[in-house]
Amino acid sequence: MQPRRILLELFDAALRAVHGRDAVARALREHGGPITVIAIGKAASSMTLGAHDALAEAVDATLVITKDGHVDPALARLPRITTLEAAHPVPDERSLAAGAELERWLARLDRRSHPVFLVSGGSSSLVESLREGHSLAGLRELNRQGLAAGLDIAALNARRSALSRLKNGGVATLLGNRPATALFISDVPGDDPAVIGSGLLGRKGGQPDEILRVVVASVDAAVSRVAQAAQAQGLEFDPRSHRFDGAAEDVAHEFVDALRATPADGLVWGGESTVKLPERHGSGGRNTHLALAAARLLRPEDGLTILAAGTDGTDGPTSDAGAIVDSGTVERAELAGCDVERAFREFDSGTALECAEDLVHTGPTGTNVGDLLIGIKRLPRVL
Repeated sequence: MQPRRILLELFDAALRAVHGRDAVARALREHGGPITVIAIGKAASSMTLGAHDALAEAVDATLVITKDGHVDPALARLPRITTLEAAHPVPDERSLAAGAELERWLARLDRRSHPVFLVSGGSSSLVESLREGHSLAGLRELNRQGLAAGLDIAALNARRSALSRLKNGGVATLLGNRPATALFISDVPGDDPAVIGSGLLGRKGGQPDEILRVVVASVDAAVSRVAQAAQAQGLEFDPRSHRFDGAAEDVAHEFVDALRATPADGLVWGGESTVKLPERHGSGGRNTHLALAAARLLRPEDGLTILAAGTDGTDGPTSDAGAIVDSGTVERAELAGCDVERAFREFDSGTALECAEDLVHTGPTGTNVGDLLIGIKRLPRVL
């Protein structure tokens, strides 16, 4: 079997292990109702379907706020559902409209209805209500600057929260002292509900409340599933327990070195890297930049093939999940007419990897637990 096919199969196994529908359905139990479901984030559609699988007729009303193109057609078959699409990674007017709609739903919550919140990555951009004195233009600029500067998610969320009535426990505050359930798919280090989605359902000021918070999926489960799926194919994979972070180029160097050094057949690592973008840059995201950085390090004698991809199926502002690269990537791109060194310098990795025909496209995956790096060595002949 070809290394690329194995990597795609392992990536698919990881996505299925942390799929929002299954994760939420496992976490919820039957409830006498009535229940109001409010889902926000890139995985809002799949998480909503999981809630309806588990709660069925107990669900009285549902609000879904998700990214453009991430609405599952199956939602249309659900009763009493409102579905909104908004912008990501930079908010727009629809993000404010979604925030206003969320506030209306919270204000109108029937005291007899138990609210179930389903929160996943992307929520920070998708829903917003600004504090007095702040504007959408300022919010957009903050997001652009933070993304371009390569800020980690905690630092960026701290800045966003200063402008927001919803973040940093704002939604929890609007609930008052009423009981609620909040389920999270985590794409942040530490899997802290106070950070996921900029802490929409975090504890305000660390004060106790009546919200049950449960993280139902994280990148650790995805990493574990890759190792298990590899073992089922007769391969030993080394799953790294700590999560990668920091500059994409540095992560690429560390991963390639570790893959060369491991006695195992492959290596899997979860986390999220960062990139610092110049004012003018090309197309691509942190995973394609990381993949191209790795490709520039690979030698034919290594026999290494590496997948770098986002579990949500998108890499920054692109529609690609990431890429699979090997020692021939650079040559293939150059034969297709791409100046790889220029593309790397100008953060135009998407163009270079498209020329090499190495991009990975999945479409919306129904989850969002961060990024995965999966590397495999030259395979034994029996495969």
